[in-house]
Amino acid sequence: MLTIGDKAPDVLGSDESGREVRLSDFRGRRVALYFYPKDNTSGCTAEACSLRDHRDDLRQAGYEVVGVSVQDAASHRKFIDKHALNFPLIADTDHRLVEAFGVWQEKSLYGRKFMGIVRTTFLIDETGTITHVFGSKQIKTKIHAEQLLDAIK
Repeated sequence: MLTIGDKAPDVLGSDESGREVRLSDFRGRRVALYFYPKDNTSGCTAEACSLRDHRDDLRQAGYEVVGVSVQDAASHRKFIDKHALNFPLIADTDHRLVEAFGVWQEKSLYGRKFMGIVRTTFLIDETGTITHVFGSKQIKTKIHAEQLLDAIK
């Protein structure tokens, strides 16, 4: 897993509209890059809505929000439309980004093992360096934006 001090890859992938998104697109800004398991699930919706509701506060603090999951662009468009999300969602269908960041891992649910995204948020500075990592045990989905804002003060 990438960690504090590591350089994040510049190319993040394609968003819900098929546009390529790069960290360098946000020159002079920092990025809160959050990885979430699946569109329209309760925890992922709570997290996305927390980030949506505090986007202006995060921008004031110098951060842009970008979400990533392995669902396709059509799923992301529906998720964005349903919840009025105001930031891009990367459709990492080839798992390139989730594997590069080390968040595609074995998970277990009711004794069943499977591969999936471990909910993680990386704060990345203007130079592309990771400055903070929130792991799945730290993230409280309903107040995740507030957690980020507390960490960057």
